[in-house]
Amino acid sequence: MAELEWYQYALIGLIFAWSGFVRTSLGFGGAVLALPFLLLVLDEPLVFLPIVAIHLLIFSSWIAWRGHRQARADDAGARDGGNIDWAYLFRALKIMIVPKLIGVVGLLTLPGNIMSIIIFVIVLVYGTSYLLNRPFRSQNKAVDCVLLGLGGYVSGTSLIGAPLIVSVFASHVAKHQLRDTLFVLWFILVAIKMVSFVIAGVDLQLIHQLWLLPCALAGHLLGERAHRYMLSAGSGVFFRVLGGVLILVSVIGLISGAG
Repeated sequence: MAELEWYQYALIGLIFAWSGFVRTSLGFGGAVLALPFLLLVLDEPLVFLPIVAIHLLIFSSWIAWRGHRQARADDAGARDGGNIDWAYLFRALKIMIVPKLIGVVGLLTLPGNIMSIIIFVIVLVYGTSYLLNRPFRSQNKAVDCVLLGLGGYVSGTSLIGAPLIVSVFASHVAKHQLRDTLFVLWFILVAIKMVSFVIAGVDLQLIHQLWLLPCALAGHLLGERAHRYMLSAGSGVFFRVLGGVLILVSVIGLISGAG
C-alpha cells in the first residue's frame, strides 16, 4: 500500500472503522461487508485479508475474555455459560472442523462462482425470514450438519462462509449469547486460516496494523453501543437487523459474483 494517495489511505481507514462497527454490533459481517469496498480502493485481496484476520483475532479474544469474566462474576451467568454457548459451539465445531481443514489446504476444488451463488441464495432465504421476524428453526439435524459443513468449507477457502454459519447458529443459540459465541468460533476458524497464511509466506502487513487497528477500535466501540441497543430493544428488532444485514451481504455477494 506504499504507493497509494492520501485519500485512499483515508478511505481504507474509514472502511476498517465500518468493518469494526458491523463485526461488533452483530458478531459477523465485518469482512464480507468491508472487503468489496476495500477492493475498490486497491484490488489486491491478499493485502487486506491478513489485516482483517488479525483484527478479528484481537477483538474476538477480547470479547470472549469479557464474556468469561462476566460469567465468573455472575453465578447465574456461570451456570448457563455467560455470554457464550459453549455446548453448541463445541457441537458445531465437531461438524465444521474437517470441512474447514479441507477448504484451507485445498484438497477439494469446487467452482467458486457456483459455490458463491449457492451460499448467498441460501443466506438470502434465511435473511428474509429474519427480516420478517419469522426466523427459520431447523428441526432436522442433517440439514444443520450440511449447512455447517458447507459454511466451514467455504470459510476455509474464502470469507463468505460466516453468513451461512450465522444463519444456523441463530436458530440454536440464545439471542444474548449469539454474538459472543460467534466471536469465539471466528477466533478458532481464523487462527487456522492464519496458520495457512504463515505457511504460504503471505505478508501479514504488520506495519499497517499500527494505524488501522485504532480505526477498527473506533468502529468496535460504536458497535458495542449498537449491540446493547439491539438487545434492549427486543427480539423483533434484533432479528430484523440481523435479517437485513444477511440480505445485504447476499445482494453484495451476488452482484460481485455476477461482475
